[in-house]
Amino acid sequence: MPWNRYNMPKVLGPSDPKSLVKSACAKVIGGTAVDCVNTPVPIRPLVTGAVAKIPVVLAELTVQINVNTIISLPEPALEIKDIKKHLKITQCLLLQDTNMLFIKGFIRKNIQYATPKCSNKEGVCGDIKHCTVDAPFSCTTPITFNGIDPLPIIPSETSEFRYFRKQDIKGPDFADKDHLLSSDLSEFNQISTEYFNELPFCELISSRIVEFDEFLNPTHPTKGEFPFEERLFKKIEEKAVIYLTLKILQKRQVAVPPLGAVEDDDYC
Repeated sequence: MPWNRYNMPKVLGPSDPKSLVKSACAKVIGGTAVDCVNTPVPIRPLVTGAVAKIPVVLAELTVQINVNTIISLPEPALEIKDIKKHLKITQCLLLQDTNMLFIKGFIRKNIQYATPKCSNKEGVCGDIKHCTVDAPFSCTTPITFNGIDPLPIIPSETSEFRYFRKQDIKGPDFADKDHLLSSDLSEFNQISTEYFNELPFCELISSRIVEFDEFLNPTHPTKGEFPFEERLFKKIEEKAVIYLTLKILQKRQVAVPPLGAVEDDDYC
């Protein structure tokens, strides 16, 4: 019967080992409809003018980074089948009051390679394995601000101030009407002003990696039979040139002028 699916399972006692079996969980059948209907909503912009704080482009540049890395595999390999690369930037810092940019990062490399499992003079069979490594790099480069110069640094300020104090003074060299006129040394007064400057930051646009990978010390296997041209290796030397395009931005207050007379229908 169709309603049998909703019948409650038999209640088992706590001593029954079958009571430890999990009951069937909920089941949902459904999905997304083929078409969804939408209706445009009028956009109501601010037309009276405003002062907005938005990122402003200080510079846009392409940096060339040269990388030389030696990678050791966990086991002997016959050949590299594929290497997938992803560029990761961990630091992109413009040193304030200078035009020097500090860059740190790494190339995440997923290396797929073939390993020997059985062989004879006619061929080699084995498994395809992978090894994921991070090849680090770091460099510094001078920046030409082809957008707009960054805001000047406002340093923190600290100043001391004292209060005047009149004190009686006694001694063989002083008359009764003499007084000590000075600041009060029994107190310390200070004004500290701290300015929180906007730190420039980077935005990645694109990267291009040109690399040359070479096997180090490939040797003919000494155990077992292999085809005469096969060699095994465990180390790879990577020479790569990275072309990294990025923007340097800084949040600035920008005056947005008001628009002229605008009808509401213009933004519908």
